Amino acid sequence: MSDAVVECVPNFSEGRDEEVVRAIVSAMRVDGVKLLDWSMDADHNRSVVTVAGEPQAVVESAVRGVAKAAERIDLTRQQGVHPRMGAADVVPFVPVQGITLEQCALLARQAGAEIHRSSRVPVYFYGAAASRPDRANLEDVRRGQFEELRELVLRDPARCPDLGGPGLHPTAGATAVGARRFLVAFNIYFDTTDVSVVRSMAKKIRASSGGLPGVKAMGVMVRGQAQLSMNITDLGVVSIAQAYEKASELALQNRVAPVRTELIGLLPEMACERDSEWMRLSIEFDPELKVIERRLKSPMEWPDEAAVSAIR
Repeated sequence: MSDAVVECVPNFSEGRDEEVVRAIVSAMRVDGVKLLDWSMDADHNRSVVTVAGEPQAVVESAVRGVAKAAERIDLTRQQGVHPRMGAADVVPFVPVQGITLEQCALLARQAGAEIHRSSRVPVYFYGAAASRPDRANLEDVRRGQFEELRELVLRDPARCPDLGGPGLHPTAGATAVGARRFLVAFNIYFDTTDVSVVRSMAKKIRASSGGLPGVKAMGVMVRGQAQLSMNITDLGVVSIAQAYEKASELALQNRVAPVRTELIGLLPEMACERDSEWMRLSIEFDPELKVIERRLKSPMEWPDEAAVSAIR
């Protein structure tokens, strides 16, 4: 796999303290790994980091990021609108070039074992790396979030982690490590403050309720605006444009309208629909910064460790 490129997109349960997030990103710096993107969301209280490179180097980068998150994030004090069960909540490995999904699943298993060994954080395997059918879906693994899960694992063996436990880490919870294909995190804001309207739309859109295949959705309130937050997990089945069209139809039925959209993280070139309505409403979309293939050719600079220390 000398020419293989794997992507890893860890999500951390901190989106308000920039110094903490910078420290996590800085810790992920490893030779052979490129930093493609990192972002913070104060309302969701979550940050998303995208790295890519040689498989073993990416595994090491992810392990280091989880270790720093376990050190710096205390879930007993953390709150946000996004579901979470761990300081490093989810760590997915994604095939980009010269590597299969099955090989990424093996990398996820390797990373999970090293995370538990080095940080003592319990690990659940999900997606293509799942050890059991009932853990393929991240939502099923994370059900109850940190507060409920830390109690459930002590009395229900079916909810125990794949590695470690049965108890969760007292402040860092547990981490879901898995393998998947490209996923697009896509948000739509509407001209309403009635979040119940958007929650009803989310229920009709998400696959688990009989909506669009491979689409996960929830309605939340963000800075006084109702937001439809979606993960589109199979772009070959449902495109961003199709998800946006469905949301627009439901909005019309509810007498509300989309006013802007945003992407969290990156998207592959195949999903860059330049003439679409969703892209017209997108917040400061720049293909050079948001398209994976372009970012690989022109990665970001890693946060300077000295600068991170100076913030403390």
